[in-house]
Amino acid sequence: MSGEREKAERSIGDVLFQRECQFVAGAAAIDQLPPMGPIEVAFAGRSNVGKSSLLNALTGRKALARVSQTPGRTQQLNFFDLNGELVLVDMPGHGYAKVSKSTAGHWSRLIEAYLKGRANLRRLLLLVDSRHGLKESDTELMDMLDKVALSYQLVMTKADTLKPSELEAQQAKLLRLIARRPAAHPEIVVTSAETGRGIQELRDALATLAAQG
Repeated sequence: MSGEREKAERSIGDVLFQRECQFVAGAAAIDQLPPMGPIEVAFAGRSNVGKSSLLNALTGRKALARVSQTPGRTQQLNFFDLNGELVLVDMPGHGYAKVSKSTAGHWSRLIEAYLKGRANLRRLLLLVDSRHGLKESDTELMDMLDKVALSYQLVMTKADTLKPSELEAQQAKLLRLIARRPAAHPEIVVTSAETGRGIQELRDALATLAAQG
């Protein structure tokens, strides 16, 4: 009985994210994209915003996505299948000036083609460093997402690096900035891969999307 009660008490997100999660494909060009299957959720953000750390925290795995101090490490779209129910897509970091113009242009074309043409892509999570807020490259991506009507949600990362009052002020500022954006989800998830803050909330939100089919 205790085992059944424990299972019942686990959230929908915890149940999903405790299942098997595997790397299934890497796409450096549009013709390398894997066949469309389960619902996909993409993770985007400036380089070193904490995408890999967040993916690892969500899945409870230390090395699902590589964590690096070198900006621009992720150079392709990486697809991770979560038990055949949800696919997590780690996108190349944007806004890092030290990559070559040709590389930046290639990434931009790949990302734009993926975002516009992927019918099973339900939401993009735009990660924002809590210390720095939105940058020009973030707003450019949001403009494109609004234009193509692709739902996106802001996820604040590294919440543990700010005082509570500073964090609250930053969140309020971001809420004001997205209030009139048509494709923006009205809620912002505040997270820390270090402390685990917001991880279960985000798991539940993604599991709800997956359950919608």
